[in-house]
Amino acid sequence: MVTEMITLKLERKFLVDIDKTVKEKNYQNRTEFIRAALRDKVDQEKLKKTMQELAHLKGASKKVINDDLIEKGREIALKRLEKRVKSVFQDVGI
Repeated sequence: MVTEMITLKLERKFLVDIDKTVKEKNYQNRTEFIRAALRDKVDQEKLKKTMQELAHLKGASKKVINDDLIEKGREIALKRLEKRVKSVFQDVGI
């Protein structure tokens, strides 16, 4: 996996909070914690986008929707989201 170094500046108080979390949650170091936090944020944004796309489609179908169709749709959406997430991770080398 190829990684790139980036530099970021953080307020001292925020860095103290990060160090506390790293220790409490047993991360190996700050970098591991920050990577995990960034992955979580990317996942949240992708989920948010997918939910917005689904909301846009709400009511577009003239079909009668029942619980089985909802569950099937949920499974399909989650599989597609999983593929997107895996693709992004592969693109960034994770």
